[in-house]
Amino acid sequence: MPKTPALFIGHGSPMNTLEQNGYTEAWRAFGRHLPRPRALLVVSAHWYFGATAITAMPQPRTIHDFYGFPQALFDFEYPAPGDSDLAREITELVKPQWIGLDRDQWGLDHGTWSVLAHMYPDADIPVLQLSINALRPLDYHLQLAASLAPLREQGVMIVASGNVVHNLRELQWKQPDLAYDWAERFDDAVAEQLSQAPADILRVLDHPDYRLAVPTPDHFIPLLYLAGLAAADGKALEPLVRGHAMGSISMSCFGLGADIELRKDPGCAAKLPTGVPPDQTNM
Repeated sequence: MPKTPALFIGHGSPMNTLEQNGYTEAWRAFGRHLPRPRALLVVSAHWYFGATAITAMPQPRTIHDFYGFPQALFDFEYPAPGDSDLAREITELVKPQWIGLDRDQWGLDHGTWSVLAHMYPDADIPVLQLSINALRPLDYHLQLAASLAPLREQGVMIVASGNVVHNLRELQWKQPDLAYDWAERFDDAVAEQLSQAPADILRVLDHPDYRLAVPTPDHFIPLLYLAGLAAADGKALEPLVRGHAMGSISMSCFGLGADIELRKDPGCAAKLPTGVPPDQTNM
């Protein structure tokens, strides 16, 4: 079986769940053009706490982990099934590293369902979510990702959902297409590192714009999982979408084993340059 592609998605605002724009069109293209996976394992920036755990319930709930947004967003449900057997298999796969089975506490948060609502809108593929252990050093996440690499040979698509640049204090809500120069510089540095040596992604911590681009690690760490998978595969990562939102949010997406599949269709929305609006005929 060919290896299932792996993705890093810059997910941005929860409102992307309900909107149609260049980014959400690209996510829809991912779902249409990439091989359909057996299951999805998602590393979301929004399950960030003091343990490594995986959802193991048969029907994970939709978590609305935000406030101040329209009621339609709170009403949104993503009723994808879970896969308890696969969750147990993953805990065995990564030993001696430990992953706890979460049978009743978490579910799918908006870092997961805001993206999957576009990639797989029918919610008919089993979804498991892996927590980000906030107590572990950054290299731990690279090592754990390498342990997860064999899942790609079993039809499991690994999706990391976060943002390369995520500074909420610097947001300019009324300027959706703004990009600060420091945000662009850091995003470019990360893209270059991923294309040349993803195993050495932690070198970007020395970048002069790192602390401004990554004031907290929660949204950056998901990227480390894709870098770790690429390192295990001995391959570079390819940019699928590049762009920024509200000055201090990077919407960049990267793929492992995905770019060639997407390029088979010359009309694929994932190739839209930054700033080009989606096809209005589909609205």
